[in-house]
Amino acid sequence: MSSIDRRDFLKLGLAATATAAVGIGMSRIPLPMAAAPTTDEPPIRADEPATFERGDHNQPSPHHWVMVIDQSKCVGCDLCLAACHAYNDTPPTISWSRVEEVEPTADGRRVFRPTPCMHCEDAPCVEICPVGATYHRYDGLVMMDYERCIGCRYCQLSCPYGVRHFNWEAFTGPNPDVPAAGHPEVPRRPRGVVEKCSFCVQRIDRGLAIGLTPGHDPDATPACVVACTYGARLFGDLNDPESTVSIALRQRPDAYRLKEELGTGPRVYYLPAEPALEESAL
Repeated sequence: MSSIDRRDFLKLGLAATATAAVGIGMSRIPLPMAAAPTTDEPPIRADEPATFERGDHNQPSPHHWVMVIDQSKCVGCDLCLAACHAYNDTPPTISWSRVEEVEPTADGRRVFRPTPCMHCEDAPCVEICPVGATYHRYDGLVMMDYERCIGCRYCQLSCPYGVRHFNWEAFTGPNPDVPAAGHPEVPRRPRGVVEKCSFCVQRIDRGLAIGLTPGHDPDATPACVVACTYGARLFGDLNDPESTVSIALRQRPDAYRLKEELGTGPRVYYLPAEPALEESAL
């Protein structure tokens, strides 16, 4: 049996089992972007995910990338989603992050909760993948190797946060968020694989390579963070005590993570919305 035939066979077999069980390039244009680029040069393409160095849990990670989301600042405008769609070239039917409205504050203000991939330290998707297509890279981020992925969807079923998406069809049409929200930096994923938020590793890696600081320099920071005009998203290295995320979490001991009780160790922290301060009486 040829390698192609074997891969197709595994896809069919494991997909059937799963069904039964359930029943990096750097931005050339500042974010957010409202106009087409002034250059005809194509964007720098990101490296293929298969080339990202896999992690060794016996070795300490040089970075501990985390995202901090301030719910008191998020207004549910979806600018972050548009930037993600544009820069990661996702099809209109797939969103690597979602923004949900949750319970309002005590004084009635609306509250939203953006939910990207959590990049869990103990990720169920990594543990369950039968072919090593989902893995931790050297800095702990959870990555996808699309060459290895056989489309069994075990990772999607095991994710407690519902942030993985199966690519049922090849994305061949225009991207409605390009160029208004940005330009693609990574190749489109093939049909039959699971895709998800990568924390824009293409921006992190290319930024580090030229001395930029993720979370501080826009061209080295995830597109959704830079696109948020309200400052609701922060990104940075928790190993750096002076990073914006380290400072924010020190200042807010009430920060929380989703489903912490599962022991997954998510890398996304939330600062709960606070009631609006009443205007002092004159």
